[in-house]
Amino acid sequence: MRPERVSRWFVTASALFFVGFHAAMAVAAPRRVVVTLGLYGFVLHVLFGKAYALVPSYFNRDLAWDRGPAVQFPLSVLGTAGLALAPFGPPWLQPVGTTLWAGGVAVFLGTVGWTIRGNVTGAATGTGGPNAHREPVDRTANVAVPIALGYLTLAAGGALATTAGFESMLPQQLSHLLAAGTAALFVFGVGFRLFPRFLVAEAPRPVVTVVIAAGAGGPALLAFGLFDPELLLVGGVIEAVAVVGFVLSYIVLFLRSERRRVGFYAVLLAVVAGVVGIGLGLVLAVTGRSPALVTAHYRAMLAGFLGLTVVGAAFQFYPPAVGVWPYANDRTALVTIGLLGGGLGVQLLGLIGRFGWIISVGTAAGALGALLYTYLLLAAFARRWQ
Repeated sequence: MRPERVSRWFVTASALFFVGFHAAMAVAAPRRVVVTLGLYGFVLHVLFGKAYALVPSYFNRDLAWDRGPAVQFPLSVLGTAGLALAPFGPPWLQPVGTTLWAGGVAVFLGTVGWTIRGNVTGAATGTGGPNAHREPVDRTANVAVPIALGYLTLAAGGALATTAGFESMLPQQLSHLLAAGTAALFVFGVGFRLFPRFLVAEAPRPVVTVVIAAGAGGPALLAFGLFDPELLLVGGVIEAVAVVGFVLSYIVLFLRSERRRVGFYAVLLAVVAGVVGIGLGLVLAVTGRSPALVTAHYRAMLAGFLGLTVVGAAFQFYPPAVGVWPYANDRTALVTIGLLGGGLGVQLLGLIGRFGWIISVGTAAGALGALLYTYLLLAAFARRWQ
């Protein structure tokens, strides 16, 4: 099974969940539904797909089990759908959805873990030729992957234990383990390998080390200190160091680069949203949980930092201009990025400024942006299906 085809399965499912995520925000669905569609559905599915395609080569290995992605795919999709619908369905839907989702995670962890078992720290990077000078940064970036897998293991185990009645973790703790511990760490690790190559520029090596180190420790403090104000603040500061360091690194790469491809602008908006989101998180750690600020924080991080980073990387892997359908081009991609970024900005303004009437404008813009993003991806995939 070719890695590119595996990625398209997961990326397509991710895009459909992205539409659902924005639709859920637009109709003011319960927070648990929104977070499930955005984090478990959109972010993690694209992470799974690209990890299968990229991690083996980054660790100078071949994928250990070619059928692993095909086995995981239905488990993850059905499990996520079940978890998203659980608040509206029968009582058995939550445990069934959790079991299916955790089963998919187990397949992913087993396949990727067995793939890198002889090179867990990523010392062998597969880097050579014209990119040989990037090996020190690549080696540091690889360290993020096994740590992110560890957080994913902890979250899946915690979800199963809670479903079994042990009440080991609350949904907010699971979300932080998955968003900050798994997804953000993958963004840091894979991003430091991808973006310097995309932009043909050099990332500052000392900053890479700081980002990976802070990104490795911050999520645990955030998740397990969620109801301990002092520990939460420490975790927030450490995670802020990681996010701000990554933001500065990307801005340096962007300014040093002569390339100006459409996806790069999405990531530029993503890092701005990351600074806003992490700032809101620190405010929450200091002042307490205002419902509006909590919503603004998770939307800035999930739809903004993680979401727009995914969109930018996807437009680089699957350029809109190769699409075979009408209006599949960079101009439509820029409109898509504007709708997603602008819609998020309007939402945050409404939430922070208590202008409730404009939040619906922002969510409507985001939903339209998600539809256009999905259209552009499917248009690019259609060329490969011909």
